[in-house]
Amino acid sequence: MKNAMLALLMLAALPAAAGAEAMFRNGPAHTGVYATEGPREFHRVRWTFPTGSRVVSSPAMQDGVLYFGSDDGNVYAVAASDGRQLWKYATRGAVASSPAISDGTLYVMSFDGHLYALSAKTGALRWKFATAGERHFEAKGLHGMTPASQTYFDPFDLFLSSPVVADGAVFFGSGDGNLYALDAKSGELKWKFGTGDVVHASPAYADGVLYFGSWDSYFYAVDAKTGAQKWRFHGGEDPMMHNQVGFQSSAAVANGMVYVGCRDSNLYALDAATGEEKWKVNNAGSWVITSPAVVDGKVVFATSDSSLFQVVDARTGKPIARQDARAFMFASPAVAGSVVYQPVTNGTLEARDLATGELLWDFRTEASRANRGWALTSERRFDIPMLFRRSDGESQIVSVWWQWGVGSFFSSPLVADGRIYLGSNDGNLYAIE
Repeated sequence: MKNAMLALLMLAALPAAAGAEAMFRNGPAHTGVYATEGPREFHRVRWTFPTGSRVVSSPAMQDGVLYFGSDDGNVYAVAASDGRQLWKYATRGAVASSPAISDGTLYVMSFDGHLYALSAKTGALRWKFATAGERHFEAKGLHGMTPASQTYFDPFDLFLSSPVVADGAVFFGSGDGNLYALDAKSGELKWKFGTGDVVHASPAYADGVLYFGSWDSYFYAVDAKTGAQKWRFHGGEDPMMHNQVGFQSSAAVANGMVYVGCRDSNLYALDAATGEEKWKVNNAGSWVITSPAVVDGKVVFATSDSSLFQVVDARTGKPIARQDARAFMFASPAVAGSVVYQPVTNGTLEARDLATGELLWDFRTEASRANRGWALTSERRFDIPMLFRRSDGESQIVSVWWQWGVGSFFSSPLVADGRIYLGSNDGNLYAIE
């Protein structure tokens, strides 16, 4: 009896599993659904972990350890229970990619153009693979910035591709325009698939096929074993301002369908086998950067300029819920039980009811409350006329950085053990309960 009680106590002390698999959006299909309950009421911030720069990377969790990157160039491992640092590994570039952990190895992309394979236990380097180099999406006269003959990088191109591990291989996109497949143990190149521009979306994997978009305005389905194209789908084009163009969103795959947002302002539902468009939700010029969550016949996503949190029917695209979140949303929603957790760029994390979209509670960073430079109005909306009062490119880029200085959330939440974990532009990883 004594031994049985001891065993039960030991089991109770073990951390609960974060979900199906330790990678971006909780698994290779990127549905963004967590098999746990999250808090329907806000209680407290359990802990914060500070880094040296903004945290765009979304955390992954395995065996009670959180893994994530920071724009300070480091990959971190911290204890989920108390935020204690276990190790860190320095790369030579910002780590805006979300790690994937498989068989004791962590895989993550850095802006130095390398995919790193590290020991999940110690952070020791196992191997690294050099791509042809990273870069942001860029174009002349981008977003109407002047002079029109000047090539500008896109300050809204914030993310790096997050790796997916499946069938003994690791798959990821690169700013060099390729999707790569490497042997997960050795890092040896198996194949690469070229697109016409930057690939910063994370590939989704289902039934031996990879689904991903490129800034060349095409969305691709590629055989995971050979890299052969199965089909491609053409999104919108914008040859003048290059504003309504490109797939920045990562796709979700569920029930034979692929759901993906595009900067052409559409959320698309495509047949996974053929690429045929089944339906689309147009958002009147507002980008869909968030990666959609798919659960119980519903698709959850959010928009940028129109600041809308939306739930639609997965089969038809018809609206179920639509709520105003007051500011742009780039980070992706996470679903846990009956609650959706949606980060907002005004430095707010919102908890919304899945059925109605109604706000249950929100958490606001100190940087958002401080509102340096009055980037936000009293309603937590961005003061766009003040921020973007000049059209020259340099001023607009500075205005974007000023805008993101309110503790903006670009990291997507991970839900486990009754807590929400996510990073912020204020440089912290948060544990909220």
